[in-house]
Amino acid sequence: MARKTVNAQTTIADTVRVVGIGVHNGQEVTLTLHPADADTGIVFVRTEAVQGRDVEIPALWSHVSATDLCTMVGDPERASVATIEHLMAALRGLGVDNLVIEIDGPEVPVMDGSSDAFIEAIDQVGLVTQTARRRFIRVLKRVRIELGSGWAELRPYEGQRYEVTIDFPDAVIGRQSIGIDLSPQVFREQVARARTFGFVKDLEKLLPLGLCRGSSLENSVAIKDDRVLNPEGLRWADEFVRHKLLDAIGDLALSGAPLLGLYRSYRGGHRMNHLTLKALLADPTAWELVEAPSRSAAAPAAEIGIGIGMVAPAWAAEVA
Repeated sequence: MARKTVNAQTTIADTVRVVGIGVHNGQEVTLTLHPADADTGIVFVRTEAVQGRDVEIPALWSHVSATDLCTMVGDPERASVATIEHLMAALRGLGVDNLVIEIDGPEVPVMDGSSDAFIEAIDQVGLVTQTARRRFIRVLKRVRIELGSGWAELRPYEGQRYEVTIDFPDAVIGRQSIGIDLSPQVFREQVARARTFGFVKDLEKLLPLGLCRGSSLENSVAIKDDRVLNPEGLRWADEFVRHKLLDAIGDLALSGAPLLGLYRSYRGGHRMNHLTLKALLADPTAWELVEAPSRSAAAPAAEIGIGIGMVAPAWAAEVA
């Protein structure tokens, strides 16, 4: 298949559905991903959420309403969508700019706890390039957030780079670090299959609160007494930090355009990811909106981490 230009906006080539359960409410939910026109961005549509009417919720930092345990957009009292980070990471990782996502419940399905099922769905229909050029948010100066013993920052960088460090007292995790320059290939090979994780002691506290009802060894890495309970073990020795990296990519995808810059965090999480992005975009001197160069002047895709349309077989989703 011929390579497509890397400086144009993209959408998916056809409609595709993903069905699964929410990790918190345990209810079955269907996602229907639709192609969208250039400059649409990523938009969630809660079907029949208010008096039988659909409600549109842009996947933007300004619509974030909660960052406890997951990232939520929309109004929780009216219509919202929770646990969006794994799907958003897949879209940013593959370079999908425009998409309408219909969802018939309040929570994106957790699938296997990673971005893998969403990538399989997108691969099943493939990407198409559009006539509009892609735009980027270029970081112009450092922006930093500190919360307790953790911190996160965005710095100028010629590309899309992420450096994440976690530090847990539990021996099974400990201190882990990872750094990548984001591209579709790197995301697929090093990040996408990293699963969410949690401690059994915390689960026992959350269940009475109506949370984590859909959590199981099929969609989470469970830790108890300094050991992993999943029979298959870990997908990487450092799967924990890889998943935190996946979360950061998904949370920062709510910028509305790919970030040209370096994101670094130590003991971060959804709240810190969101606050750092919010601090950047609240300061008009810290960033600028730039358009992708013409094809003749464009940098290689691997250098700037921009998605290229591709098609590959997958069997976890239904094409409509």
